[in-house]
Amino acid sequence: MSVVRGLYELARFHIFPSGITPIFCSCAWGLTMAAYRGGLPPSSLARDIVTYFLVSTLVHGANCVLNDILDRDIDRQEFLRTKNRPVAAGVISVFAAIVYMFALLAPCLLLLAYTDPLTFKLGLFGVFPLQALYPTMKRITNWPQLWLGLAMNWGCPVAWVYLLGNVDLRVPAALFVGSVCWTIVYDTIYACQDRKEDAKLRVGSTAVLFGNQLRPILAIFATVFVASLAYAGILNSQKLPYFLISVGGAAAHLGWQIGTLNPDDAKDCWKKFEAGGNLGYIVWGGMIADYVGLF
Repeated sequence: MSVVRGLYELARFHIFPSGITPIFCSCAWGLTMAAYRGGLPPSSLARDIVTYFLVSTLVHGANCVLNDILDRDIDRQEFLRTKNRPVAAGVISVFAAIVYMFALLAPCLLLLAYTDPLTFKLGLFGVFPLQALYPTMKRITNWPQLWLGLAMNWGCPVAWVYLLGNVDLRVPAALFVGSVCWTIVYDTIYACQDRKEDAKLRVGSTAVLFGNQLRPILAIFATVFVASLAYAGILNSQKLPYFLISVGGAAAHLGWQIGTLNPDDAKDCWKKFEAGGNLGYIVWGGMIADYVGLF
């Protein structure tokens, strides 16, 4: 593996958009519902969507780099899926990875500097401590997926505040709580790929913690997510497209995802994890349909 290819894979650009989608969708939800609430024009929303997509891509890449730096010893021990990652395999040095991580973060911090003070503070909180401390959570808690939910979905309230300030923060709060539950669902499914190795190395994971009760527990978190979407829609005076596509689509998709999951089949877990990203676009599609007054 060349150094260039190593840097490309280190930020997970080779599996784009997997991993980026949940971060972006959370931001897109906040932006779209705020634009709907504030009556903002499509041109403004489109510009912000593009900006947040680029930021989501860079932040996710930087967090993957940090994760691989901290997990390099674990990755090279027993994980067949991770032992060839660039830092663990020695293709990229730790120093080079650190420089690369800050290079990915720099444009994001620069963009934040041009926002209002409240958005800047909220955005910075999302970078540190939320994103920065996530890779350490598996060492100190069995609930790293909960912390990941906080980190991955912080863009939703940031996007809302960026567009509307502190107008009715109950809406982004409801979306945020639901999104955290959504993250617990899809990342627990993702973690099922490694739960045998996690158990051996005593790495914290809800995939291990939930054990034989994994499916019913995931169903509870999925239900809270769908209920939060519905509540946020009521608070934001959303119309039929939102409730039909976003809420109804999320319920149907999660029912299929959890109902057909085989947690002992790594390929099926990866398939369901990727499908979880599609759920983000289904929810966003209902928001867009409502925003443009589709029906």
